[in-house]
Amino acid sequence: MATKVQLAQRPDADELLGRSPLAALVGMLLDQQVSMEWAFSGPYTITQRLGTDDLDAHEIAAYDPERFAAVLSEKPAVHRYPGSMAKRIQQLCQYLVDNYEGDAEKVWKDVDSGKELFKRLNGLPGFGKQKAQIFLALLGKQYGVRPEGWREAAGAYGEEGSHRSVADITGPESLAKVREFKAQMKAAAKAGK
Repeated sequence: MATKVQLAQRPDADELLGRSPLAALVGMLLDQQVSMEWAFSGPYTITQRLGTDDLDAHEIAAYDPERFAAVLSEKPAVHRYPGSMAKRIQQLCQYLVDNYEGDAEKVWKDVDSGKELFKRLNGLPGFGKQKAQIFLALLGKQYGVRPEGWREAAGAYGEEGSHRSVADITGPESLAKVREFKAQMKAAAKAGK
């Protein structure tokens, strides 16, 4: 899966995201109510605190929940809600252990269609429709995971040349465009459009 990404805007964190399917999934899981860069830096912060060079679904699923929450709560906290996100990460890892032998890449490896990939992503704990579509678009646009119909399954997030989500961030310039798009959507929602 090794690919070059700039989602966290931090070289060490981005290097991990580029080579670790589980880190990419956890980053996507954390991507709510914190900045995108902070969310996608989270997996690297967790590896540093666990003293490892990658995340391991079996290890995280088996980790004592209180101790894992403490890992995420250390200052600076991995997320605005470290306790609840620790629980969600452990639920995701347990699901991967139960359904994919703990191998996050098996969620998308050898999948036949975008529709099937969306179904698998949407079934992950902590992933709803929008998060599944954004991650599907991220896989297609930046990780080369492009089963037939992937753009359609990703909805508007799959559109070429768009700047809607983390799937479109390839550096500081595109990050600014995504932020601008999100601000416009927020303003439109506030205005009742």
